[in-house]
Amino acid sequence: MTAQPAREDEVAPQAASAGVPAEIGLGDRVGLAIDVRGLVKFYSGVPAVRGIDLAIRPGEVFALLGPNGAGKTTTVEILEGYRTRDQGEVSVLGVDPGRQRVRLKSRVGIVLQSTGIDPYLTVRETIAMYADFYPRPRSPDEVIELVGLQDKRNARVRRLSGGQQRRLDVGIALVGRPELLFLDEPTTGFDPSARREAWGVIKNLATLGMTVLLTTHYMDEAQFLADRVAVIAAGRVVAEGAPETLGDPGLAATRIRYRPPADAAPPRGLTAAPGPDGYVEITPDDLVEAVHQLTGWAIDHRVRLDGLQVIRPSLEEIYLALTDPSSASGRVGPDRVGDQPGGTA
Repeated sequence: MTAQPAREDEVAPQAASAGVPAEIGLGDRVGLAIDVRGLVKFYSGVPAVRGIDLAIRPGEVFALLGPNGAGKTTTVEILEGYRTRDQGEVSVLGVDPGRQRVRLKSRVGIVLQSTGIDPYLTVRETIAMYADFYPRPRSPDEVIELVGLQDKRNARVRRLSGGQQRRLDVGIALVGRPELLFLDEPTTGFDPSARREAWGVIKNLATLGMTVLLTTHYMDEAQFLADRVAVIAAGRVVAEGAPETLGDPGLAATRIRYRPPADAAPPRGLTAAPGPDGYVEITPDDLVEAVHQLTGWAIDHRVRLDGLQVIRPSLEEIYLALTDPSSASGRVGPDRVGDQPGGTA
């Protein structure tokens, strides 16, 4: 049977507030940088966001992950005040972005995937021009230092590399002294070196006490930059937490990998058919017990376990398990918004 898109009166609240850390109680939400409860958004009757809850503390770097059509872009646009919501409560820096966008505008910085900067201005001229729009701007020289463009302050924008132009984009967003920075796919299309440079700039923002909300498709980027991560699929938050602890352990289990010795057979249940590289991978129910038994056996038999590794699931593996519609978790059904007419990111 083909799943039908939910109607506007059928969207249930998200169970158990998946996007809210358990340690944040109702009394603790007053000082949150971003507080979202039961957010719902429809396009032509099709739900793009289905009851999202988020609680982001001041000074956090928070990453939103999700496939195309998951609802993350719509969620961020609502937080920025550029799109209206249909249901739910939203507070950004204590302000409702849907009703008080003008009050919010000078307190946030937004870095889009692409910007239209005059290519013939210098870096310093560009930042000075944007500084004129704010009542208490940072000085151009301070901004240039923050984003690491000291050597390019007098260079024309059109002479900058892709990574340097992205740093300038961040600098423009910082010039107004924002309390909250939105970063949309900050390193898309970058080579590895440019990505690392951009990561350094973003990491430095945490020292300013700034809250950062970023969207990204790169798992290593989220793992490196974010204090916490929320995975959105089919318009719902399906997992939230620190990158190293994200998700249900049953979705992507920890593995033991080793090359078995040629002259001895490991204990039953602790081996498997070797792969093309000669290594065995097993996924035990009790990791500590399995490691104890395997290493104890190797010591007793005086054999080597070459390349022995305990491999925790990567953020990418957990992400794929959470967002795969055929996942055994059952959290992501076949009625993904991105698969329905009118679905949106």
